Amino acid sequence: MEGGYQNTRWEGYVDWRNKPALRGKHGGMVAASFALVVEVLENLAYLANASNLVLYLSKYMHLSPSKSANNVTNFMGTAFLLALLGGFLSDAFFTTYHIYLISALIEFLGLIILTIQARTPSLKPPTCDPSTTPSMPCQEIDGGKAAMLFIGLYLVALGVGGIKGSLPTHGAEQFDENTPQGRKQRSTFFNYFVFCLSFGALIAVTFVVWVEDNKGWEWGFAISTIAILVSIPIFFFGSTFYRNKIPSGSPLTTICKVLVAAMLNGCMSRNSSNAIANLSASPSYEPETNKEPEENTKQTDEIPTQSLKFLNRAVVNKPAHPALECTVNQVEDVKIVLKILPIFACTIVLNCCLAQLSTFSVEQAASMDTKLGSLKIPPASLPVFPVVFIMILAPVYDHLIIPFARRVTNTEMGITHLQRIGIGLFLSIISMAVAALVEIKRKRVATDSGLLDSTAPLPITFFWIALQYLFLGSADLFTLAGLLEFFFTEAPSSMRSLATSLSWASLAMGYYLSSVIVSIVNNVTGNSGHSPWLSGYTINRYHLDRFYWLMCVLSTLNFLHYLFWAMRYKYRSAGAGASK
Repeated sequence: MEGGYQNTRWEGYVDWRNKPALRGKHGGMVAASFALVVEVLENLAYLANASNLVLYLSKYMHLSPSKSANNVTNFMGTAFLLALLGGFLSDAFFTTYHIYLISALIEFLGLIILTIQARTPSLKPPTCDPSTTPSMPCQEIDGGKAAMLFIGLYLVALGVGGIKGSLPTHGAEQFDENTPQGRKQRSTFFNYFVFCLSFGALIAVTFVVWVEDNKGWEWGFAISTIAILVSIPIFFFGSTFYRNKIPSGSPLTTICKVLVAAMLNGCMSRNSSNAIANLSASPSYEPETNKEPEENTKQTDEIPTQSLKFLNRAVVNKPAHPALECTVNQVEDVKIVLKILPIFACTIVLNCCLAQLSTFSVEQAASMDTKLGSLKIPPASLPVFPVVFIMILAPVYDHLIIPFARRVTNTEMGITHLQRIGIGLFLSIISMAVAALVEIKRKRVATDSGLLDSTAPLPITFFWIALQYLFLGSADLFTLAGLLEFFFTEAPSSMRSLATSLSWASLAMGYYLSSVIVSIVNNVTGNSGHSPWLSGYTINRYHLDRFYWLMCVLSTLNFLHYLFWAMRYKYRSAGAGASK
């Protein structure tokens, strides 16, 4: 009986009651589907406000366009950067199951604060109309009111970060990666995770944004609050189906220990090659074979690999301190993490381009004719174009493109993770070129109509802006889904949540980089005796076309940088390049 019981267990996993997870009862597509449903509600709650936040800050909190844009990019950047914290806690101390529930409650609290402020006039700056009193600028939010605004926003950011750092990994861990079917189901999960993320965004940028613009922001925040609240019992209802990976200690501790040991041993011994040659004869450096329950990872040979050889010093000689004693497996795990970091770095510029969808592109659309027949479309609903395209392309990609690619290449994956990411980076170049050309046309219309200094809508349809949204949306689909699966499959089992969180950290770095580039561009162009490119009373006075051309050039250089690393990368995960 004991032997039969052991054969049915998922080694290294427990159920929600901390009892051993069992095959046939825990995990699988049913368990992962709860994560997909929850992602719809979670992204609805987050994006409903983030997509329209730049207009809320400028219209109701009276911040300047550039300050509003920077506050939005900082808020969204912080939310995604905090995914690293969520991923770290999931790997080190808690399960992804617990991190989601805690994070959802934190986001719920932040949304309640924002709803109360939006509903109470005394908690906002005095209303004013700058077009009627141009000599008297509106009073910016400050003091306790500003504190309440930013406490609410960054509680939401903390909650979003925890959810992004735990939910994708939680869903992906439901599949058996020892079988081709399990790996294919996991790939399908990541595609549909992006689909569900987009579905939530679709509701957010259409229905919720319309409510915010026509019924009031307090109703928009209330809908987001209800959405995140409803997601909690839905996620909880799937508890009996989940298999939850047992935390195996801090991955950062392992990384730091190996790096420090390598540096100290390198200073202590210059003859590391001889020590490594004799490593197999030393009983002190046998690899860990039982400490970490891991189903798919191939055990490392006793002698470390020759890639990143400087890390091999961590297992040379007697460690300077017992706490710095490392195993060969730990060294190889750190090597894997270091090898995926260049791929992570190459996606930051793409996400810097994506940041424009929530800032300048919304302000561009707000200056144009947003009428569709008798219906007036809110500018913040523009992301509906890439969202709908992603929702169409995701199932087409999973059910048509990938099966065709598998038959052509005779490989399990069909299109590799790095190829998919590369397609997204190339599309970002095209999107920035298109954005620059559209802005040239928009400015020409403003000049010809004599509306450069007016806040009146320009006689040009906002559908022109949809072109750059479509290309950037396609780039986002290819890159985000590819990154999530790449980091999950390539990372060591003990570091998967943290590694997968790098996908969101890349978004964070992109939003922060966007703020930095805007500041640098304004400082550099403003010192030449001319007005800065990204400043002025209205966006019609901005030189957005030049800014977009700059982003196009940066994206091209970044794509070449990516090719350098991608062509040299060797997959370690099962099925990454294997024939069917």
